[in-house]
Amino acid sequence: MYNDNERNSYEPNYSYRPDYNEPLPTPETGYSTEPQKPQKPRHSLAKRVTAVVLCGALLVGCSFGAGWLIKDRLLEQKSETSIMLSERELPEVTTVNITGGEELSYTEIYNANVDSCVSINASSTGYNFFMQPVKTASSGSGFVITKDGYIVTNYHIISNSTDVEVTLDDGTTYTAQVVGGDESYDIAVLKVDPGDKELQPVVLGTSGSLQVGDEIVAIGNPLGELTFSMSEGIVSCVNREINVDGTPFNMIQITAAINEGNSGGPLFNIYGEVVGIVSAKYSTSSSGNAVEGLGFAIPMDDVLSMIKDIMENGQVTTRPYLGINAWYDSQPQVSGVSAGVYVESVEAGGPAEKAGLQAGDVITMIGSSIITNRDDISSLSKTYKAGDTVTITYVRDGQVATTELTFGSTTEASTTSSEATEPTDGDEDYYPYGNMEDFFEQYFGSSYSGRNAA
Repeated sequence: MYNDNERNSYEPNYSYRPDYNEPLPTPETGYSTEPQKPQKPRHSLAKRVTAVVLCGALLVGCSFGAGWLIKDRLLEQKSETSIMLSERELPEVTTVNITGGEELSYTEIYNANVDSCVSINASSTGYNFFMQPVKTASSGSGFVITKDGYIVTNYHIISNSTDVEVTLDDGTTYTAQVVGGDESYDIAVLKVDPGDKELQPVVLGTSGSLQVGDEIVAIGNPLGELTFSMSEGIVSCVNREINVDGTPFNMIQITAAINEGNSGGPLFNIYGEVVGIVSAKYSTSSSGNAVEGLGFAIPMDDVLSMIKDIMENGQVTTRPYLGINAWYDSQPQVSGVSAGVYVESVEAGGPAEKAGLQAGDVITMIGSSIITNRDDISSLSKTYKAGDTVTITYVRDGQVATTELTFGSTTEASTTSSEATEPTDGDEDYYPYGNMEDFFEQYFGSSYSGRNAA
């Protein structure tokens, strides 16, 4: 038993660090009151360094291994998202010769003809109503028809122009001279001097062989800036009669995209031959509704002889000429005839006077063609040419009569008369130059235009 004195005199030794390998103290053995000696650490400094080195080596090894593992994973992912390239051999682009004997692909048609197509920029200076100078410009397309530089385009592109430039696909630009043209058929011929270089002409085909559904392509310069563009389509109608600014046209109707700047460019068949001259695009119908997918081209068969005539004579000399001033209708309130063309006057010495026609006559037939209005007379150039002789059927004083008439040439026409004279109800509505456009052109230059370059 412990006595109270012993228990009270005991002071704990806080420096005591138990050694768990020694037996625990008991009341019999008692607690040691002597200071305990500091215990030496069980691991030496060398062991600590060795452990640190081993840990570092282990970390480096793990990092290196992890790096390779990540790299392999990334390479696997990269191979899964890599771009696949086709091993197909690309076809060789070749330029074929246009023979008319085999159908060509669109690519072959373009490559064979793009060097024959041109971009046209025309400009002129006129005067407005206040006699101020006005600069006007138009752009369009065309195509080479001879090696020495004859080019075909539309008349309205170069009409009244003082400066005309043509540019080839390779960027070569030439100053062009206007050889001549025909406003009624909207055709014109230009000439450039290529020097020692020979230009590449197109091959002309026959438009009469076209059928609805035939494939066609057009090459031109839509908007005047998208140069040498090709559009494709089919023939949607042949021999389409349309009216452009009061002039009847026989057109090829197509579905190829045609926009401003395309006019004057070539229309190709699937054999790569030129079968028409792109000339107009209707953007609105007669009711004002928007129209898309319609384009028109002048049949090459209708104008080839005229193009040759312009090249040789500077103008169309073969267009038939009657030598009359005619009203649009038969003037039934005066003549008593319900259909036909009323002859207002005949030109002295002209074909009509030589055939015996007089003012007041109503022409009802020319050859086998029934004449109902003046447009029917204007379209005669599709059937007849200067020098042809035809039977004219007319009504005079209520009696039907016939006469033989030999067409003259439009080169014989007097500059003071016109077969397109507007009918008049009074002096206040009469323009001595045929219409408002001619009136402005005569007195104020070419700034007034009733037609937009297309």
